[in-house]
Amino acid sequence: MSKGFGNKFKNISDTNLLLTITVVVFFVMYIGAIIFQGEGFLKPQTFFNILNANAALIILSCGMSLVMITGGIDISVGGVTALVSMCCAVYLDYKGGNVAMAALIALVIGLGFGLVQGWLIAYLDIQPFIVTLAGMFFARGMTTIVNTNPFNVANEEFVALKNTRVIIPGMGSVNKLGKYVNAYVEIGVIVAILVVIIMFCVLKWTKLGRNFYAVGGNSQSALMLGINVKRTRFIAHLLCGILAGIGGFVYFLHVGSGSASHASGAEMNAIASSIIGGTMLTGGVGNIIGTFFGVLSLSTIQNIVSSAGLDEAWWTGITVAAMLCLFLVIQSVVMSVRKKGM
Repeated sequence: MSKGFGNKFKNISDTNLLLTITVVVFFVMYIGAIIFQGEGFLKPQTFFNILNANAALIILSCGMSLVMITGGIDISVGGVTALVSMCCAVYLDYKGGNVAMAALIALVIGLGFGLVQGWLIAYLDIQPFIVTLAGMFFARGMTTIVNTNPFNVANEEFVALKNTRVIIPGMGSVNKLGKYVNAYVEIGVIVAILVVIIMFCVLKWTKLGRNFYAVGGNSQSALMLGINVKRTRFIAHLLCGILAGIGGFVYFLHVGSGSASHASGAEMNAIASSIIGGTMLTGGVGNIIGTFFGVLSLSTIQNIVSSAGLDEAWWTGITVAAMLCLFLVIQSVVMSVRKKGM
């Protein structure tokens, strides 16, 4: 029995093994929250609220996972999100624009950052951290140039879209007044789930996805196999930029305002979610489904801390740091055990 389990343990890929660990930890954490924090976590809407609040982070984390799988990093995604929010807000309220054009503006901004940063990293061989750090400062600075004052968007078409709710049949609950309330998700959640599915399919079943893993695992070996390493890295950062644009618009759709302080720390949360989801900083290992559960795990631990009455910001920071260290230790231990077993 033990020998059979050992063989299965050896045969499972690093990516799938870390994904399994992430999913198991999330469910253990959520079940623990239900047991120790009361019935609030039992309501389906509590879970859907996690999705509503983190739809943009899910999209940003998917882009982050792509570049991390190739061995890179992108810390500009939070700044791009803030810039997208402010540009769309100014366009809709001050220029009398429409939602479709605002979405296009968001895509163009993300595409622009992806193109420039991808080219500098892939073809000029500049360190991803340096390039995207500059991109983060540039995006934050441009956000302030576009508009310095935070404001809520009053555009009727946008407000109607922002307030749109997708009802989840049969998942509602009875409130304290004895009235049945339907469970719902926001439009951004639908977009985030579609992004997760598309990115999962790209990594799982396309040549480009296999190239991402090959380049992140060993770029020299990938080059010897005939893979265009520079183009692969460029495409990874390009996709990350596009997803930052999409994530920025989803974030804007959730908050409904423009502000230079929007999405502060979003890049760090995206990195943390990717690591918790099983994506390794060394590259070559990662899974988009794991990233999705990484975001859920990060948000759940924050909700648990808040439900416990520890509302101070430093408590959340401490628990997230502890959780991140735990997953890094788990990854390190699992990988070392597997190497010894081989």
